[in-house]
Amino acid sequence: MPAARIKIIYITQILIATLLLLAMLSMASSIFAPVAFALFIIALVWPTQCRLQAMLPRYLALIISFLLVVLAIVAFGGLIAWAFGHVGRWIIADAARFQQLYDQVRLWLEEHGVAVGVLWSENFGVGWVLHTVQAVSGRLNSTFSFWLIALVYVLLGLMEMDDFGRRIEALRNRTASALLLRGSQQTAMKIRRYMMIRTVMSVVTGLLVWIFTRAVGLSLAEEWGFIAFALNYIPFLGPLLATLFPTLFALIQFGTVETVLIVFTGLNLIQFVVSSYIEPRASGSALSMSPVMVLFSVFLWGYLWGIFGAFIGVPITIALLTFCNQHPSSKWLSELFGLEMAADQVASTPSG
Repeated sequence: MPAARIKIIYITQILIATLLLLAMLSMASSIFAPVAFALFIIALVWPTQCRLQAMLPRYLALIISFLLVVLAIVAFGGLIAWAFGHVGRWIIADAARFQQLYDQVRLWLEEHGVAVGVLWSENFGVGWVLHTVQAVSGRLNSTFSFWLIALVYVLLGLMEMDDFGRRIEALRNRTASALLLRGSQQTAMKIRRYMMIRTVMSVVTGLLVWIFTRAVGLSLAEEWGFIAFALNYIPFLGPLLATLFPTLFALIQFGTVETVLIVFTGLNLIQFVVSSYIEPRASGSALSMSPVMVLFSVFLWGYLWGIFGAFIGVPITIALLTFCNQHPSSKWLSELFGLEMAADQVASTPSG
């Protein structure tokens, strides 16, 4: 058989296997997504547990680390509920303004031949409202189940980390053992650095949005600042939403095109300066990744696992490319997407 044909068959098999794997991850998202999120949390909290274990008994250190994780999740979720809850109450309180704006838009569209009333009656109504309420309720229930399962995995994973590391070191296949150990260490270090940089940039973005919205007189400035902080953890899509939401509310509150343009331009300028100027200089080359790959990661994992997948899509891609960098046959992937320099830098850094 010609070598070219063998290569085509080999590539076809890889593509089929990849598609089947993605289909499995999507269909079994309730199983794989909590595991991936738990591994992500373990990578972040494990150094803290190691430091605690050096001073305290192992299980006491485990309990403290786990409680810190729970406290962080509850605090973050509570602040998100507070911010979006205030925005929701503001919408209800100013329903008359929304109705007035809707009437203006409807009249303008009908003057241009678009029958908004017909479209509204066909697509919205009591059934649509009930369906939306049911969808939101189902999403809340699935979110609670997701966090419960993920926290169980986190607890069990933290308990097994030391034993699992020893089992990897004891593998007879020394190549696989070295690949797993080195890949896991580098992945955890890069994910921690990624989250540290992302957190600092999110804080900077949130503060700037808060200062700007307060300066222009937009209501709920503190809430918009925190929403910008939270959404900034999702590259590209998060900053876009953090810009559109306040702009739409500026349209309702001020009702003038000039003010809306000022709000829209100012928010976009903040996002551009932070993401395109400050963040690249803060992260340097240690976490360099193709912007196309970052956007693809957010869309792919968001499609497979929803909001949780969009949140950890980039860390998952970092992990995959880091492991690809450990073997000559797959190293070209990390070189192609810009992580080979990061892997070399991390490898020369003492692990801790």
